[in-house]
Amino acid sequence: MNELVKNYIGKEVIVWAGTSSGVTGTATRIEENWLEVEDKDGNKQILNTDYISRIQEYPRNKNGRKKAVIV
Repeated sequence: MNELVKNYIGKEVIVWAGTSSGVTGTATRIEENWLEVEDKDGNKQILNTDYISRIQEYPRNKNGRKKAVIV
């Protein structure tokens, strides 16, 4: 799992973990089974990769602007 998640480091992502709604932000690093995600305000969250059910790069339209995502 960690090898796959490493592809998202430095990218803006949406992560679904457990029963929570999606966590959005930039994936900054991964160590052991923990993924650090930083939001636009600089707040960091640590997610256990054992509980991640889905991760995707934040969708953008053809002009590079963020698309609306219902989480």
